[in-house]
Amino acid sequence: MNDKKTSAMPHRYEILDGLRGVAAMMVVVFHISEAFSYDPVYKHINHGFLAVDFFFVLSGFVTGYAYERRMVTGEMSFLQFMKSRLIRLQPMVLFGLLLGAMLFWFQASGYYPRIAETSVAMVWLYVLLNFLMIPQTPGQNIRGNEELFSLNIPQWSLIYEYIANLLFGLLVWRLGRKGLVLLVAAFAFMLTDCALSLNCFGLLEAGTYPLSLNAGFTWNAEHIYTGMARVGYSFFAGLLLFRCGCLLRMKAAFTVCSLAIVAVICAENVGGYEHPSWDGAYNLICTLVIFPLLVSIGAGSTIHGEKTVRLCRFLGRISYPLYLVHYPLVYLFFSWIYDHRGMGTPVVAMASASVCLLSVALAWGATVLYDEPVRKWLKKHLDGKKDWTPASA
Repeated sequence: MNDKKTSAMPHRYEILDGLRGVAAMMVVVFHISEAFSYDPVYKHINHGFLAVDFFFVLSGFVTGYAYERRMVTGEMSFLQFMKSRLIRLQPMVLFGLLLGAMLFWFQASGYYPRIAETSVAMVWLYVLLNFLMIPQTPGQNIRGNEELFSLNIPQWSLIYEYIANLLFGLLVWRLGRKGLVLLVAAFAFMLTDCALSLNCFGLLEAGTYPLSLNAGFTWNAEHIYTGMARVGYSFFAGLLLFRCGCLLRMKAAFTVCSLAIVAVICAENVGGYEHPSWDGAYNLICTLVIFPLLVSIGAGSTIHGEKTVRLCRFLGRISYPLYLVHYPLVYLFFSWIYDHRGMGTPVVAMASASVCLLSVALAWGATVLYDEPVRKWLKKHLDGKKDWTPASA
């Protein structure tokens, strides 16, 4: 394991922090837009789900930077690594679940048929189960949807994040560069199988329109396979970028990469119902090439301008809390839209903007008043070390 290039790495990747925040903002916009169209071809923000793949690439890169050297030198054990990841991720998981529980009955409408028949005891049981990362099958979902987590659906991606961390902590950090390349290639094949609906292993279900990579958030073989393909390729491709020192430098990198993320997510469906494999190919190009390229540019470039630095740090700080607090508000928004069909465009636009602004404000409040203080306290009392992990991790 002598092929890592750590000496030239900066202490903090401000651009990556900022890009994670931009992607998180686009996830909020994407989820709000789904209130107006669930059609897989004619969504208003068509590829918002791909932001998760960008998160995975970025997470793999920063995990390599923050932990791999310490794993190799023996400074950090597997248990210490997983403890560090739990301290980083679980406080906001709990916050999102408590928020989802408190708002659960306010979300009751014909859109969510099971809410009205769900007891208080059942909801708090699900807070416990979801905090322990125990997912639900579609039949167990207390909202009436096919979500892995009834109270806060974005939590689904953390299941796969934890699996990638387990693989990294148990095995992958031990692999040399060639072994890591082979692992990334194997997951790239799985990702291609899912994106193009090749169904090489018979795990993809026949349907009116293929899921491509918009999967992983419910409990069946197709979703689990696709979720593993998405995190397996993207996380370990990010790790490989770090391991190989594949960094690119670009002027105005934050602006260019931010615009690229927005363009990728907002792009119209490619091929429509007539040629679904074309959109699958688009998803594949984004995950295999574009997102690793953006992370490479973001990690290799520098910011000039104190205002941009402050913006990136702000976006990095709120990105993870924003991802986990916005959807309870989106649930409310969906129910409101359902019960107020026919409202004028100005009213709907104002309500949509309000959800965005409230999500950002709540994320900032959760960051400053809850997440950072709780993580600092846990870090101090569990191992007495300062949590220096970058916000992007």
